[in-house]
Amino acid sequence: MIKKLAKSIREYKKATIATPFLMVGEVICECIIPLITARLIDTINAGSEIGDIVKYGVLLVLMASVSLFFGAMAGKTCATASAGFAKNLRRDLFYSIQNFSFSNIDKFSTSSLVTRLTTDVMNVQNAFMMLIRTAVRAPLMLVFATVMSAVLGKQLAWVFAGLIPFLAFGLFVIARIAMPKFKAVFKKYDNLNASVQENIKGMRVVKSFVREDYEEKKFGKASDELKKDFTFVERVIAISTPLMQTAMYGSMLFISFFCAKIVISSVGAELDVGTLSSMITYSMQVLMSLMMLTMILVMLTMAAASAKRIEEVLDEKSDIVNPENPITQVANGDVDFDNVSFKYSASAERDSLSNIDLHIKAGQTVGIIGGTGSGKSSLIQLISRLYDVTEGAVKVGDIDVRKYDIETLRDAVSVVLQKNVLFSGTIKENLRWGDPDATDEEIERICRLSQASEFIERFPDKYDTHIEQGGSNVSGGQKQRLCIARALLKKPKVLILDDSTSAVDTHTDALIRKAFREEIPDTTKIIIAQRISSVQDADLIVVMDNGAVAAKGTHDELINSCEIYKEVYYSQNKAGDDDE
Repeated sequence: MIKKLAKSIREYKKATIATPFLMVGEVICECIIPLITARLIDTINAGSEIGDIVKYGVLLVLMASVSLFFGAMAGKTCATASAGFAKNLRRDLFYSIQNFSFSNIDKFSTSSLVTRLTTDVMNVQNAFMMLIRTAVRAPLMLVFATVMSAVLGKQLAWVFAGLIPFLAFGLFVIARIAMPKFKAVFKKYDNLNASVQENIKGMRVVKSFVREDYEEKKFGKASDELKKDFTFVERVIAISTPLMQTAMYGSMLFISFFCAKIVISSVGAELDVGTLSSMITYSMQVLMSLMMLTMILVMLTMAAASAKRIEEVLDEKSDIVNPENPITQVANGDVDFDNVSFKYSASAERDSLSNIDLHIKAGQTVGIIGGTGSGKSSLIQLISRLYDVTEGAVKVGDIDVRKYDIETLRDAVSVVLQKNVLFSGTIKENLRWGDPDATDEEIERICRLSQASEFIERFPDKYDTHIEQGGSNVSGGQKQRLCIARALLKKPKVLILDDSTSAVDTHTDALIRKAFREEIPDTTKIIIAQRISSVQDADLIVVMDNGAVAAKGTHDELINSCEIYKEVYYSQNKAGDDDE
């Protein structure tokens, strides 16, 4: 795990390596200062001349300045290394997620991925910062201060010899209790983020059904569970403070008592006042080092759980990858389903699609209808290889989609999904997702084709109108038409509309279909629709039922041969007649 995360250091290796070396310099200086102070005190007690006192004073100032320089430089390199490491780690996580197939994304919830990109990375960043700075400083200070105090006051070395194992055992017990709780806490973070995300995305629905109280209770429950676990962990970790203080003040009492006794009994022969002062300083350094180690242990305990969650994302391999020698050109818009079966996971009890045999010629318009859960969306997601088939093969341009370069295939197959998404930015910026090099004239032509120009021209800023995140400042029908325009700018060989005109009126729907026939006759058009009027004039209509093709043919053929189609057609027309 450490090796995997360390790969994100990259260009910040120099700063990462420099920090511990600078910390060594700072610790050495800080450990020498008490020794010089002891000599200064002894010199003053001996009644030496002012020159000797000034010499030691200048040396103290010099050592303090050098220590300050090393500390400041270490702080700078540490900040650079840790912030850079976090930046690279977020980038690596984000890029890994971008390469996921839909099945990989299904494995992790959206809220969990957000937590891993934010909270978990922050925890690992803090741990990394401590590892290259505090985790170097504390052990070095502990060792150097212990050695120096043992050299100066040999009789008192037993104080530290008994103190360190006592503290180490206490900290081990604390970590052992806290670690499992930290693992549970981050799962509850995911639940909290999920509650927030779901509530904000569905705010209109929440308000429409007056469910604010319910959502508040749901959020409150997730928040209380998180608070409960964190409170327990904080209480356990808080034990380290009185543990450290007991050790610190106990050691100071022992050292002060025994040092004073030795000084008085030996009249300064075995231990003088300067050495006593140094011993107290070294004891403080030892105990502060132990306190730092406690903080490191707490942070590492928390970061270990976060690092494991990050590793899970980095280790996740996309189910959909390029073949060794991918094909980089799609010849035409022919689409073939050869005895295709599909299920979303290997553990699924039944297939979402079974024994699909369907052949579509380039330029044809194909309509797909069927009830909810009949497999319509599952079918079209296999064409652009958002998922891979379980059995059989899907072909585009007479070649199995698994043989194509993924980017090439998806550039040739434009999909306007059922859930339309627009991003914050201008209308032009959103449309240029389809073609970054599209001219203003081309954008306007495509918008006329998708019937989007009529409402864009009414905006004060027209094509420079700002779209809010998710397209919240445009209507559902306007959003659908913009998404269709964006897909058309790719100049695809296959255009798939997954119920993408459901929010537009029948007249606009008819104009869009008319424009498709006249403007893009060579593009294969696959239209999933609930309204039969949207697919009535298609070259081929496919009726889906329970994950299988129930019937296929033209409108007239299906009216005479397919009960499902006939029932839907007459129910919709009867509803239309009743409305009139």
